Amino acid sequence: MNQRPILAASAAVFRGKKVLLVKRGQKLGQGLWSLPGGKVEFGEKVETAAKREVLEETGLAITVIGFVGLYEIISSEVHFAIACHAAFCASGEPEARSDAAEVQFVDIEAISAFSLAPNTASAIAAARLVAGI
Repeated sequence: MNQRPILAASAAVFRGKKVLLVKRGQKLGQGLWSLPGGKVEFGEKVETAAKREVLEETGLAITVIGFVGLYEIISSEVHFAIACHAAFCASGEPEARSDAAEVQFVDIEAISAFSLAPNTASAIAAARLVAGI
Protein backbone atom coordinates (compact mmCIF):
# COMPACT_ATOMS: atom_id res chain seq x y z
CA MET A 1 0.00 0.00 0.00
CA ASN A 2 1.32 3.43 -0.96
CA GLN A 3 1.61 5.57 2.15
CA ARG A 4 2.15 8.86 0.33
CA PRO A 5 -0.23 11.03 -1.69
CA ILE A 6 -0.04 10.57 -5.44
CA LEU A 7 0.22 13.74 -7.53
CA ALA A 8 -2.04 13.76 -10.57
CA ALA A 9 -3.14 16.34 -13.15
CA SER A 10 -6.40 16.85 -15.01
CA ALA A 11 -8.08 19.35 -17.30
CA ALA A 12 -11.58 20.66 -17.81
CA VAL A 13 -11.49 20.92 -21.59
CA PHE A 14 -14.09 23.18 -23.18
CA ARG A 15 -15.38 23.31 -26.74
CA GLY A 16 -17.97 26.05 -26.90
CA LYS A 17 -20.41 25.46 -24.05
CA LYS A 18 -19.50 21.81 -23.74
CA VAL A 19 -16.98 20.14 -21.44
CA LEU A 20 -15.06 16.93 -22.09
CA LEU A 21 -15.92 13.97 -19.85
CA VAL A 22 -14.35 10.52 -19.80
CA LYS A 23 -15.89 7.37 -18.40
CA ARG A 24 -13.28 5.56 -16.34
CA GLY A 25 -12.50 2.07 -17.58
CA GLN A 26 -10.02 0.96 -14.93
CA LYS A 27 -10.46 -0.23 -11.34
CA LEU A 28 -10.19 3.14 -9.59
CA GLY A 29 -13.38 5.02 -10.42
CA GLN A 30 -14.48 2.48 -13.01
CA GLY A 31 -17.82 3.45 -14.54
CA LEU A 32 -17.74 7.01 -13.22
CA TRP A 33 -17.43 10.06 -15.46
CA SER A 34 -14.62 12.51 -14.73
CA LEU A 35 -12.22 14.94 -16.29
CA PRO A 36 -9.38 13.35 -18.23
CA GLY A 37 -6.21 13.09 -16.19
CA GLY A 38 -3.71 10.87 -14.46
CA LYS A 39 -0.46 10.59 -12.57
CA VAL A 40 2.30 13.16 -12.97
CA GLU A 41 5.58 11.55 -14.00
CA PHE A 42 8.83 12.33 -12.17
CA GLY A 43 10.31 15.59 -13.48
CA GLU A 44 7.11 16.52 -15.34
CA LYS A 45 5.27 19.79 -14.70
CA VAL A 46 1.59 19.38 -13.78
CA GLU A 47 0.43 21.43 -16.79
CA THR A 48 2.48 19.22 -19.12
CA ALA A 49 1.05 16.13 -17.44
CA ALA A 50 -2.50 17.42 -17.96
CA LYS A 51 -1.84 17.95 -21.68
CA ARG A 52 -0.25 14.50 -22.01
CA GLU A 53 -3.03 12.73 -20.14
CA VAL A 54 -5.77 14.40 -22.22
CA LEU A 55 -3.96 13.39 -25.41
CA GLU A 56 -3.40 9.81 -24.19
CA GLU A 57 -6.99 9.31 -23.03
CA THR A 58 -8.90 11.20 -25.72
CA GLY A 59 -6.63 11.95 -28.69
CA LEU A 60 -7.23 15.70 -28.25
CA ALA A 61 -4.58 18.42 -28.18
CA ILE A 62 -5.44 21.18 -25.72
CA THR A 63 -4.44 24.72 -24.87
CA VAL A 64 -4.24 25.22 -21.10
CA ILE A 65 -5.51 28.64 -20.04
CA GLY A 66 -5.10 28.48 -16.29
CA PHE A 67 -4.83 26.56 -13.05
CA VAL A 68 -8.18 25.78 -11.44
CA GLY A 69 -7.25 24.25 -8.10
CA LEU A 70 -6.02 21.22 -6.19
CA TYR A 71 -8.61 18.52 -5.55
CA GLU A 72 -8.12 15.50 -3.32
CA ILE A 73 -9.53 12.01 -3.34
CA ILE A 74 -8.80 10.22 -0.08
CA SER A 75 -9.94 6.72 0.78
CA SER A 76 -8.59 3.81 2.77
CA GLU A 77 -6.79 2.67 -0.40
CA VAL A 78 -5.53 5.87 -2.07
CA HIS A 79 -4.78 9.55 -1.62
CA PHE A 80 -4.68 11.54 -4.85
CA ALA A 81 -3.88 15.26 -5.04
CA ILE A 82 -5.11 16.35 -8.47
CA ALA A 83 -3.93 19.63 -10.01
CA CYS A 84 -6.81 20.68 -12.24
CA HIS A 85 -6.50 23.06 -15.18
CA ALA A 86 -8.95 24.85 -17.48
CA ALA A 87 -8.31 24.33 -21.18
CA PHE A 88 -9.76 24.72 -24.64
CA CYS A 89 -9.72 21.99 -27.28
CA ALA A 90 -7.03 22.92 -29.80
CA SER A 91 -7.48 20.07 -32.27
CA GLY A 92 -8.83 16.59 -32.82
CA GLU A 93 -12.03 14.67 -32.28
CA PRO A 94 -12.48 12.77 -29.02
CA GLU A 95 -12.04 9.01 -28.98
CA ALA A 96 -11.68 6.69 -25.99
CA ARG A 97 -8.08 5.62 -25.56
CA SER A 98 -5.84 4.40 -22.75
CA ASP A 99 -7.94 3.83 -19.61
CA ALA A 100 -11.03 5.71 -20.88
CA ALA A 101 -14.03 3.48 -21.65
CA GLU A 102 -15.98 6.34 -23.26
CA VAL A 103 -15.36 10.01 -24.00
CA GLN A 104 -17.66 12.82 -25.08
CA PHE A 105 -18.23 16.55 -25.02
CA VAL A 106 -21.24 17.20 -22.80
CA ASP A 107 -23.36 20.33 -22.54
CA ILE A 108 -22.29 22.01 -19.30
CA GLU A 109 -25.90 22.19 -18.11
CA ALA A 110 -26.31 18.41 -18.58
CA ILE A 111 -23.41 17.13 -16.46
CA SER A 112 -25.69 16.44 -13.47
CA ALA A 113 -27.23 13.57 -15.47
CA PHE A 114 -23.89 11.70 -15.34
CA SER A 115 -22.50 9.60 -12.49
CA LEU A 116 -19.57 11.86 -11.71
CA ALA A 117 -16.38 11.01 -9.84
CA PRO A 118 -15.68 13.00 -6.65
CA ASN A 119 -14.85 16.69 -7.19
CA THR A 120 -15.70 16.64 -10.90
CA ALA A 121 -18.68 19.02 -10.74
CA SER A 122 -16.87 21.51 -8.50
CA ALA A 123 -13.75 21.40 -10.70
CA ILE A 124 -15.86 22.10 -13.80
CA ALA A 125 -17.60 25.01 -12.04
CA ALA A 126 -14.24 26.54 -11.05
CA ALA A 127 -12.82 25.95 -14.54
CA ARG A 128 -15.79 27.76 -16.09
CA LEU A 129 -14.82 30.87 -14.11
CA VAL A 130 -11.20 30.64 -15.30
CA ALA A 131 -12.33 30.09 -18.90
CA GLY A 132 -15.02 32.79 -18.78
CA ILE A 133 -17.77 30.34 -19.77
